[in-house]
Amino acid sequence: MAMATDTTRITVDGVGTRILRRPAARPGSAPPVLILHGWGASIDAVGSIVAGLSDDLELVAIDFPGFGESDPPPVGWGVPDYADFVVKVLGRLGLARVSLVGHSFGGRVSIVLAQTRPDLVARVVITGGAGLKPKRKPSYYSKVAVAKAGRLVGAVGGSPGKELQDRMRRKVASTDWLEAGEAMRMTFRLVIGEDLAPRLAQITRPTLLIWGEDDADTPLWMGQEMEREIPGSALITLPGAGHYAYAEKAGEFNVIASHFLSGAT
Repeated sequence: MAMATDTTRITVDGVGTRILRRPAARPGSAPPVLILHGWGASIDAVGSIVAGLSDDLELVAIDFPGFGESDPPPVGWGVPDYADFVVKVLGRLGLARVSLVGHSFGGRVSIVLAQTRPDLVARVVITGGAGLKPKRKPSYYSKVAVAKAGRLVGAVGGSPGKELQDRMRRKVASTDWLEAGEAMRMTFRLVIGEDLAPRLAQITRPTLLIWGEDDADTPLWMGQEMEREIPGSALITLPGAGHYAYAEKAGEFNVIASHFLSGAT
């Protein structure tokens, strides 16, 4: 039976941020797990992970600044800026060490955190992770990601998920939703423009890559390259799943991820 979750709002460096916390049913030796959502999404979009990971794991999820119910960043942020912000959030929450589950854009942030702050990171799960140069134009990549997140959340998230789905669709149906503010336009350019490939070989924390075989947004070759470059990493492919493999194959994903994240190192 899933533990009750609690959401709250904290302010870090003047940026209001929504936080979700789920306590562990039987606290053990494994560190808490921080779940990082994809571009254009929010805590709601990773609801199947929050609900499905082992009850013995303490879980934390955040709305990245500029997404969900969090405030936008004050200026354009790159991936390292988001990583620095996450470090400050962990400090505010009194968490000295966590494991990471990062989807898509959350995978970008997980890569930077694992590479620059191995003291804070125990284990890393990246699913459909971005960070390598795509073979598509950035505008296409953004709109497809937001639209698919909206469809998925509407399917698995109940009434709150349906509301988020409708908001995402309105954003895509108008002009590029990033035009809502200069800070987010600049953030998008900075994030898409950074190739994280050179950081991969410097990751020393145990890393598991879980990819949808039919992922069209961050294709399987990206997961395969990450496996080659991250020392000691392993790639698991989920047949018949796409970019949102963690929700499309929620049962398989959560069993695999729970087993890996329950390690104490």
